[in-house]
Amino acid sequence: MNPPASDPRPNATAVILARAGSKGLPGKNAMLLAGRPLVCHTIDHARAARSLTRVVVSTDCIRVRTAAADEGVEVIDRPADLASDTATVDAAARHALADDTSPIAVMLYANVPIRPAGLIDRAVHTLIETGADSVQSYAPVGKYHPYWEVTLDGAGRVSPFVPNTVYRRQDLPPVYVPDGGVIAVRRASLYNVVVGEPHAFLGRDRRGILNRSGEVIDIDARLDFLLAQLLLTDGVVARPAAASAHADW
Repeated sequence: MNPPASDPRPNATAVILARAGSKGLPGKNAMLLAGRPLVCHTIDHARAARSLTRVVVSTDCIRVRTAAADEGVEVIDRPADLASDTATVDAAARHALADDTSPIAVMLYANVPIRPAGLIDRAVHTLIETGADSVQSYAPVGKYHPYWEVTLDGAGRVSPFVPNTVYRRQDLPPVYVPDGGVIAVRRASLYNVVVGEPHAFLGRDRRGILNRSGEVIDIDARLDFLLAQLLLTDGVVARPAAASAHADW
């Protein structure tokens, strides 16, 4: 869904979020994946997007800073209070884009080395075409459907998390989960902070775009890393080609 070459590009800035800390896989955003720091794969995705006019990396990690600088990408130093386990991604994005005037912000997680081609452009153009406040990518929940999830009490007694009468998988209603691929949000929404509403920055009119299961690999644990390594080194997933408009980044 890239726009025709004759169309002007939207005024959109991407911030790649790459903090140093991680409980599941320490230092993951700088780990070498298929021979390159993990953050560089998201930089590749940003370079391939035709809808972006600027890309910055927000980090508190010296290794990520070095990797991004080597790629010719602007780096915003993230303060410690925005790089803790309790800091929110939207707060980090607001800090990184404080001096940016683009009406559209695109949030990209550095720990997502695999995205389907055109995903970033699809999100930006859906945001523009619908007039929504935000667009986020989602994937089917698959076998982890909430209708089949349960709670256990202290004695191990099982209770359905969502009471229902569905027996067959084919009869489950479609449910989707954020897959971490992309968030495109209007600047006005990003800077709308509401106490007690952790996702207020997504605005009121929130739209979703769908990916197939497994099209986005979000690295939270070692198994995710090994899967991404396999897909990239075996050539199942190709490195995206940079858009010509970004050759001077």
